Amino acid sequence: MCLSLFDQAVGNGKLHYTVSHTASVRKGTPWALSRATFLRLLANVAALCFAWAVHAQTPKTPAPVTRTKNSTTVPRKGPDVTLFRAQVAKILAQPDVSRGYWGLLVEDADTGQLLFAQNSDRYFTPASNAKLFTAALALTTLGADYKFHTTLESSAPIGNDGTVDGDLVLVGRGDPNLSNRTIPYDKKTDRQGPPEKALGELADAAVARGLKQVSGNIVGDDSYFAGGRYPDGWSIDDMLWSYGAPVSALEINDGTLFLEISPGAQPGAAASYTIEPWVSGFYEIHNELVTSAPGSKQDLTIERDPGAKEITLRGSIPADAQPHSVGLANSWPAEYAAALLKQLLEARGVKIYGNAVARHATLAPLAPNASTPAPTVLAEHDSLPLAEAIRVAAKVSQNLHAEMLLRDAAREKTGDTSFDTALQFAQQFRESIGIADDDMVLSDACGLSRRDLVTPEAVTKLLRWAQQQPWADAYRASLPMAGVDGTLSDRMLNTPAAGQVWAKTGTLGHVDSLSGYATTVRGEHLIFSFFANNHMMKSKPAEDVLDAITVAMVKDLGIAKRGATKHGGKK
Repeated sequence: MCLSLFDQAVGNGKLHYTVSHTASVRKGTPWALSRATFLRLLANVAALCFAWAVHAQTPKTPAPVTRTKNSTTVPRKGPDVTLFRAQVAKILAQPDVSRGYWGLLVEDADTGQLLFAQNSDRYFTPASNAKLFTAALALTTLGADYKFHTTLESSAPIGNDGTVDGDLVLVGRGDPNLSNRTIPYDKKTDRQGPPEKALGELADAAVARGLKQVSGNIVGDDSYFAGGRYPDGWSIDDMLWSYGAPVSALEINDGTLFLEISPGAQPGAAASYTIEPWVSGFYEIHNELVTSAPGSKQDLTIERDPGAKEITLRGSIPADAQPHSVGLANSWPAEYAAALLKQLLEARGVKIYGNAVARHATLAPLAPNASTPAPTVLAEHDSLPLAEAIRVAAKVSQNLHAEMLLRDAAREKTGDTSFDTALQFAQQFRESIGIADDDMVLSDACGLSRRDLVTPEAVTKLLRWAQQQPWADAYRASLPMAGVDGTLSDRMLNTPAAGQVWAKTGTLGHVDSLSGYATTVRGEHLIFSFFANNHMMKSKPAEDVLDAITVAMVKDLGIAKRGATKHGGKK
């Protein structure tokens, strides 16, 4: 019998081994080991070798957190728990609710005492609750004060006549906020200036240094990341919309094109549209929209094949309708950034002799060339500290930002540009804080993948560990606050939970989630993780169920603490 291990790959956070074999066994010859046993032994040996090889790149983190000495895996008994349990049973017994699959876990944040659990060790699709892990990884690896650095470079200084001899290169290094977004985030997203504001500032700085013409191309360089533009498990339907924008190290305006459709002057007239940021000639728009009678039903369709540069607008919009806005994914982020920069420079009087092109990462890193001179930096942009980027990504549940943060952390720590390495790095991080490999699997950083699986226990273990870290306050503050901001701004309003729950939301088709921290009316601090999978409810009713459980948790749980007011403050 001849066995050969010929393939070893890493994907979806799991190791996969493929074994080929040929066998020649004479009749009646016994085997010392069964073939299946031998294969298992061989795979285990290979896995141990791989784990040892990557051990040096494991993120350095504090020791895994464990429950306190007084905690237990048996739920605490008491009238508060009994009341909460009854409320949960009543909520989940509703006809549309009972057919879904629910996972719930609540524990005391101070002691680790288990208060309530239902299917807490079962797998659930997390949706955007996956961002909780990405934020913790980024803060651990990069630090809350880390800043992203974007540069405009040339191979030689600007000449006396204002000429850059060669290409002008826009180098992206994973800054998720090259836009007009106002940072720090405060209760809602605010924007000032055009979407290409950050790029315009770089163009202004280059012109201020004397740039008048470029003999070569304008290059959008996103080689800081390689591969993984669309992580495994993303749907083809996601690719059209802003929440499914392809991942690049050079993203302008969240990788989004803002499309606004307005009715014409009268029924039967063509409807109009605007797109921002817009590069003339990059995308071809076919406008087949018409204006319908006032009060009629709006019927809009947007079509684009994956990766195509043709977008078709079809349907109708009532004559009395307000403009309709939607975010489309920019399928060519680096190329578009280069074309947009070229357009901005030309508008400032700079002559460009070349074209707008992109520079992507190669499959294998290029060998260092000692003869290549260091580039000349003509303009640069430094972001605000990482904690502010985490806050934006969590508050508004920005998928692209989470994907970039994972790759930023892995790139900074390992030096490797590949997405496969980033996924391995994330898995190693989770294992380093005590989350077993079989407790969860993430194929992306944002939770858009339908292949992601987590348990409520894994989420609460992360949240318990995070509250012990030096960046714990920044992490907690990044989460939406019930009834106040982010994706929870309009949820649990005028309830005991308003202002007392900091949690990450999550929504996909047939999937809803909510996990985070809470303070009860009796002043008890809680960690919780709630999941709803395989239900047929629309998003709002499903969210209402999770909110009802959360409000009951805040209202019913907790042992009154001396000196605490109704909402946990000091008398």
